[in-house]
Amino acid sequence: MNPTLEIFSQGEEVVTGQTVDTNAAWLSEQVVTMGFTVTRHTAVGDKLNDLIALLREISVRADCCICTGGLGPTSDDLTSDAVAKAFDLPLEFDNIAFEQIKRFFTLRNRTMPESNRKQAMFPKGAERIDNAWGTAPGFSLQAGRCWFAFVPGVPTEMRHLFLESIQPTLASRFVLRPNKLVTIKTLGIGESAIQQCIGAIEIPPQVQLGFRAGSDDVQTKLLFPHDYPEAAVNSLASKVAAELGDPVFAIDGLGQVGGDLVFTVDQLMTAGKHTLAVVETASQGLLAAKCIGLPWLLETRFEQSQQRLGQKLAIDVNADDLMASAQAIAAEIDKTGDADFVLVQLYAGDKQTFHDKDQAIILYNTLLTRDGFHQTTHSVVGPIKRKQNQAALLALDLLRRYLQHKEL
Repeated sequence: MNPTLEIFSQGEEVVTGQTVDTNAAWLSEQVVTMGFTVTRHTAVGDKLNDLIALLREISVRADCCICTGGLGPTSDDLTSDAVAKAFDLPLEFDNIAFEQIKRFFTLRNRTMPESNRKQAMFPKGAERIDNAWGTAPGFSLQAGRCWFAFVPGVPTEMRHLFLESIQPTLASRFVLRPNKLVTIKTLGIGESAIQQCIGAIEIPPQVQLGFRAGSDDVQTKLLFPHDYPEAAVNSLASKVAAELGDPVFAIDGLGQVGGDLVFTVDQLMTAGKHTLAVVETASQGLLAAKCIGLPWLLETRFEQSQQRLGQKLAIDVNADDLMASAQAIAAEIDKTGDADFVLVQLYAGDKQTFHDKDQAIILYNTLLTRDGFHQTTHSVVGPIKRKQNQAALLALDLLRRYLQHKEL
């Protein structure tokens, strides 16, 4: 059985919703991959008695706990005090930690406030976790059944301390048998449709099936026990992917490189030594931004006004036949450009429609290649940011489907 781990977030800003707790999500992903079973995420405000009570509870029920926040120099940073009181440990001054804190200020030509001295106080027996990215060192200790690690709540500092110190320590302290996670990534199909597609597949009781809908894809996750036969993993994952069909753009966890849609397209474009020119309207430059720095993207254009785009290219953009207009624009750009492919995105909908989350815009995507035109049409509803993002993704997905020889 895998060791259990809890994630404990401290801070009024977390419990009141002023700060989104991205730390907990990131940490969970890291430790689950290592082989831990995450049993709880808990957030507590800056209340000493609540912190003490929770620390004592965790010490008898979890094998490990990672705590974020509460290590700063101000009066509402209570982690060290709470740990000391929870486990009857006196606070001790750490000279090395104090010198590190002073050096942080010296290197920035700043005077260290006296309040930062507090950050060098640790419960007796704790091991210091050095922090080269901020003033708050972390610390770790064993209390009861549980090994605790306390790190700053600043995400960049937390991640550095986890990757460079905590993760190696966890690997040496615990016998870990990582589960096998396979993630099937799709675009253009929702969770309910996915469930319907794979409903006839028998999922063994020891395999966990889950779904995650994000802004850039919908993920179908299969979590297998560490000792699940490799052939059976491949067989079940392949069945699920086959039932989902052409919306699948990548699979993580089967020994192949997965990644997001842009990564997938980049791999395909690079392997085929293709180049691309893009015309954006609804995505308003976001497609180009997603592909920033990729050498195969030779040319990008964005026009908020489709009529102005047509005027610049001496093409009549016909609102009643945007697909034909997109073809004409692609052909014109192909005449003068050097790219192998031309991808044009137009859309139907006025300014009010674009801004109204309850009204749909209609996307018309056209890809011109050496073997002709390839086109898709999509209806997209939601807030303006969602429409912009979906417009960029669906245009890229047309390119992906063409390169993977999928149905458009």
